Amino acid sequence: NQSGRSWRARKLSSSGKRRKSPGLPGSLQSSSPDSRGGRTADPRQGIPSVSRISSWRLDYFCSQHLQPQEEFLQQASRAVDRICDFLKTRCFQDAPQPGIKVLRGGSLGKGTSMKNGKTDLELLSKDTQTRNRIRRGSLRKIVRWFSECKENMSLELIFEKSKWSNPRVLQFKLRSKKTEDFIDFDVLPAYDLNFLLTGHYDGSMPNPQIYVDLIRTGKSGEFSPCFTELQKDFIKDQPTKLKSLICLVKHWYNEEKSFPPKYALELLTVYAWEQGSGKTVFNTAEGFRTVLWLIEHYKEIRIYWTEYYDFQNEIIKQYLQKQLCKTRPVILDPADPTANLGEAEGWDRLAEKARCYASMNCCQKRDGSVVEPWDVPTVGSKRLTFVNCLERGVKHHEAVCKSKRCC
Repeated sequence: NQSGRSWRARKLSSSGKRRKSPGLPGSLQSSSPDSRGGRTADPRQGIPSVSRISSWRLDYFCSQHLQPQEEFLQQASRAVDRICDFLKTRCFQDAPQPGIKVLRGGSLGKGTSMKNGKTDLELLSKDTQTRNRIRRGSLRKIVRWFSECKENMSLELIFEKSKWSNPRVLQFKLRSKKTEDFIDFDVLPAYDLNFLLTGHYDGSMPNPQIYVDLIRTGKSGEFSPCFTELQKDFIKDQPTKLKSLICLVKHWYNEEKSFPPKYALELLTVYAWEQGSGKTVFNTAEGFRTVLWLIEHYKEIRIYWTEYYDFQNEIIKQYLQKQLCKTRPVILDPADPTANLGEAEGWDRLAEKARCYASMNCCQKRDGSVVEPWDVPTVGSKRLTFVNCLERGVKHHEAVCKSKRCC
């Protein structure tokens, strides 16, 4: 299937609605003590570690403790709309080519926001001078311009002071005036890759020449921020409960630092669901356990999608051959084939953590037995379909699973 995710997945995602988790009586904490000493993930927020949550209470935990209130999300969305409009219409108007596009990245744009989470705003510009001005310290000027946005806002706008004299990133916080909910923002300058400034992405596959030009730069992953809109749409179109599972995985991830990129785990969660369930209603504990299982077997992971690029163009095809034959894990950004998220360090430490959690409360049934992961394919799995190497040109590519959309 060369058209990206299957029509079935798209149909499911379009119909996926937020399901109200049953209000379970009693504390979220397991009645039995955690022999491994499960700790609080973030003492400042008081949110418990996933290890201390019973497997049958994970849905309730996500809805009540991880996800922000809907009213706050709506207020934040309106506030960000105003900020984005302000950046586009008021900032850098004296530049030779003042056109700037502001894209929402991170969890707010994807629909995977967490309480007191973080998201990005990308400032895209084709003009090198404008981009350099942002990076030389013009971000500080935005603070003064933003003062006009504070009026009549239902949320409090707070700017974070940088320890650097010329910060490359502007940080601010939107905080509720009624509750303790807030979202941290990073304003990032980025280079525009032609099609992104021409208007809103219409859902079709981008012109392959964009990826050809990207490959020819020889700068792997450097332009990934430019693909924020595609990355956002890839996650945003997923079913609501899958996005809730992504929040659970991110909360688990946040308990430690110095691990692979969080985006890699988001993609790994999508892959686990596509291959293991594919339904809008599924067992959250099984989904979580599957993600942990994949992390444990990270050396057998080779994942990619052909949602926005495929093997039809010869240059892209040859490049993908090289990417897919790299040392595993291989997790290609569905929006940027030059970004291999599996190349990051820390997979061994993350795998050790996953192995520990596999025997904790979050992965145990009521009868004490272990929650079994879904049957998902990895390199060497019996569920793999061998690729015709001559047709695909992937030499020494042992196998590629059906979900990767190239078989």
